[in-house]
Amino acid sequence: MKTTTIQQTVVIPATTPEEVYDALLDSKTHTALTGSFAKISAKIGGAFTAWDGYISGKNLELEQGRRIVQERVTTGWPKNASPSRVTINLLPIKQGTEISLLQENVPAKDATAYDQGWHDYYWKPMVRFFQK
Repeated sequence: MKTTTIQQTVVIPATTPEEVYDALLDSKTHTALTGSFAKISAKIGGAFTAWDGYISGKNLELEQGRRIVQERVTTGWPKNASPSRVTINLLPIKQGTEISLLQENVPAKDATAYDQGWHDYYWKPMVRFFQK
């Protein structure tokens, strides 16, 4: 199966990297942010599910307020395909928090949808969430 990599850089205004980190790794906040149930461990090796079970995986590396590395799949992931590896780096900038995302090992046929999904289901809702 052919795979590809997704790279994105976005800015979440008026936030700190710690707030973004917590929003991604705290079950209650993640659920409020996305509007869909999430159960997330904030420990290395801990499992998580998000979007009512659509996404699942485990935490590989965590640096509080700075970096999240996860292994993840979706319910639409091709059978027998290896999970993707998602690396999220958080950087404080004058405007808020800069997020650099790298998602490796994404099935090439689904890459456009997953790329847009980050914007539609995470970054845009996160901007709205922190504007409140």
